[in-house]
Amino acid sequence: MPALSEYDVDSLISLAQGWGFPRGNIKKLLRRYYDSAGESIEGVQVAQDLKSRILNELGLHSTRILTRKEASDGTVKLLVGVNAGATASSSVECVLMPSYRSDRAAGCVSSQVGCAMACDFCASTKAGVERSLTSGEIVEQFLYLRGEAARLGRRLQTIVFMGMGEPLMNYDNVTAAIRRLAGEDLGAIGWRHVTLSTVGIVPGIDRMTQEGLGMYLAVSLHAPDDDTRSAIVPTGRRYKVADILAAVRRYQAATGRIVTIEYTLLEGVNDSDAQARLLAELLDGGRMHVNLIPYNAIGAGLSGRIYRRPSQERMDRFLQILRDRNVVAHFRRTRGADIDGACGQLRDRAMA
Repeated sequence: MPALSEYDVDSLISLAQGWGFPRGNIKKLLRRYYDSAGESIEGVQVAQDLKSRILNELGLHSTRILTRKEASDGTVKLLVGVNAGATASSSVECVLMPSYRSDRAAGCVSSQVGCAMACDFCASTKAGVERSLTSGEIVEQFLYLRGEAARLGRRLQTIVFMGMGEPLMNYDNVTAAIRRLAGEDLGAIGWRHVTLSTVGIVPGIDRMTQEGLGMYLAVSLHAPDDDTRSAIVPTGRRYKVADILAAVRRYQAATGRIVTIEYTLLEGVNDSDAQARLLAELLDGGRMHVNLIPYNAIGAGLSGRIYRRPSQERMDRFLQILRDRNVVAHFRRTRGADIDGACGQLRDRAMA
C-alpha cells in the first residue's frame, strides 16, 4: 500500500473507515504528521490499533535521504532515493535555503526523476527522465525540508518547484502535492508561498489558469528570440516565445499574480545588448519580473558545448539595459556553490 504521504484527508478517512475505524480525528492525525515533518503520528486521540495499522501497512515514508550536504552559506541539499534500494540514478534533489531573516527558510523540490526537457546547460537533463514522482514523493521532500528548517531554528515559509523535472509534465501529481502542502488542513504554508517553475509548457500554463490555482508562476525563458532559445532549450521548437508570453499574460490576468521570467546568462549566447533590449521590448507593459541567473558551470552540455558565465561587467550591463527600459529585474542570489548547488549537479556527480 502507498505510504501515508500519498493520502489527503478524504482518502485517509475512506481508508480508515474501510478498516472499520470511525472518521473522528483523522484530520488531526494527518496534520500531526505534517507538523512533525513526517516523523510522527503520536499525540492524537485516535485508536492505537489504527495508528499501528498505519505504521505497519503504510509507513511514514516511501523515500529515504541518501546524501545530505551543507554549504558554507547554510544551504542544505538532500539527495533523496525514491525507489526501493534506491541508488543515485533513482534519486531526486531538494534544497533548503536559509532566508536573510534568521527565523525563516525557503525550500526547492523536484517533480521528476531526471528531466526530459534537455536544456543544454542544465545538469538535470544529462541522464534523461526516469519517471514522474508521485504526489507523496513530492510531499516527502517538503517534509524533509521542514525538518531541516526546524533543526536550524527556522520555519519553512516558501516552496519553489525549481528542482529536477518539468512540473507541468507531471501536472496531476504536482498539483495534488501542492494542495496538501499549501492547504490549511495539512502543510498550511499557503498558496501565495508556492511557486511553480516551467520551461514554458503552454497547455499546462493554460490549465493552471482555467483551474484557478493560486500559486505563483515562473517561466524559464533564457532567450528572447526563438532561434537562440530553441538551440539551448529544445522545447522552444514547439512552444514559441510569443506563445509562452501570451499564456503567461493570461495566467497573470486571471490570478493577479506577477509572473517571474527566469533567464540564465550564458557568455556569448544570450547576453548581448541587443538581446537585453529585445527582452525588454517583449515584456513592455507586462508587469513581469526578470530573475537573472548567473550560470553555474556543469561541464559539457548534452550537445557537447561548454557554457561559461559572462563577466560581472557584462551581466551588470544586461541588467542595466532592462532597468533603463522600466523592467523590474534583479540577480538571483547564488546559493550552495560549494555543494554542487545547481539543479541536478549532486545527482549527476553521485552517478559518475
